[in-house]
Amino acid sequence: MKIDAHNHDLTARQGWISVIGNTVLFAIKYWAGIVSGSVSIIADAWHTLSDSITSIIVLFSAKIRKKPADKEHPFGHGRIDLVASLIIGVLLAVVGFSMLEQSIDKLINKEPADFGWIAIFVTAGSIIAKEMMAQYAFYTYRKTNNPALKADGWHHRSDAISSVIVLIGVFLGRYYWWVDSVVGMMVAVMLFGVTINILKTSVQPLIGEAPSEEDQKHISKLCKEVANKDLFPHHFHIHRYGEHTEITFHVYFDGNIPIHEAHKSASIIEKRVFEEMKMSATIHIEDLTDPIEVKIMDDNH
Repeated sequence: MKIDAHNHDLTARQGWISVIGNTVLFAIKYWAGIVSGSVSIIADAWHTLSDSITSIIVLFSAKIRKKPADKEHPFGHGRIDLVASLIIGVLLAVVGFSMLEQSIDKLINKEPADFGWIAIFVTAGSIIAKEMMAQYAFYTYRKTNNPALKADGWHHRSDAISSVIVLIGVFLGRYYWWVDSVVGMMVAVMLFGVTINILKTSVQPLIGEAPSEEDQKHISKLCKEVANKDLFPHHFHIHRYGEHTEITFHVYFDGNIPIHEAHKSASIIEKRVFEEMKMSATIHIEDLTDPIEVKIMDDNH
């Protein structure tokens, strides 16, 4: 199974930019957090470092998905992207729990933060840098359709949003000692929401999914155009492997027509599905004159 080399290069480039940028940002934000004594800034710094880890995972998955299909993996290695997204989601959850724990502990102990101009400049700069990284990750996702890049983009975006909340807390923290802790908890809750979204989009394709209603209607239309009559495609199964998608379904043919004619029509349908929908189709032919099949068709339609 052929993997687009350009897509691989885009993924790798995004990963390295993310790793280097996040490592630098972590060092600066952690220093600012220590200077100001702010748990929210320190937690935000660790959030940024976790972005470097997730980007390393993206780089690793890009290397694996580049491998061609083999005997053990006849459909290629494209699903490694989903596994990578799953790992990123779990890491986000871990960071969220850590931030929540630290924020609650500081609130209980009534520990204020000593914010200064350093905290303001570093946090504002982080917001700009992280949103730029998020935009680039989303750009490469649109170009490659790699879900790990989308997850990485949301990780960057969540860090930018958390920094916005932290910056608001920096200004309000001069008047209310508990703001730093509350901001930390808000960021943690926000991370949990992003985590749920990433895990949902990663798990669903792994456990299997049905093609969209639009895709099913398109296939029905193709079948009718090829055979000049309704073939009632049904029993759809779709399997996504990164850039490659397999789809299987059943169609009813008149049992009185020669088998080679039914096979020819099925082959034409498969070809058109690939050309118009970029899916490799496999069709199971069923006998419309079989009483059992007729009953099944009546039940389904």
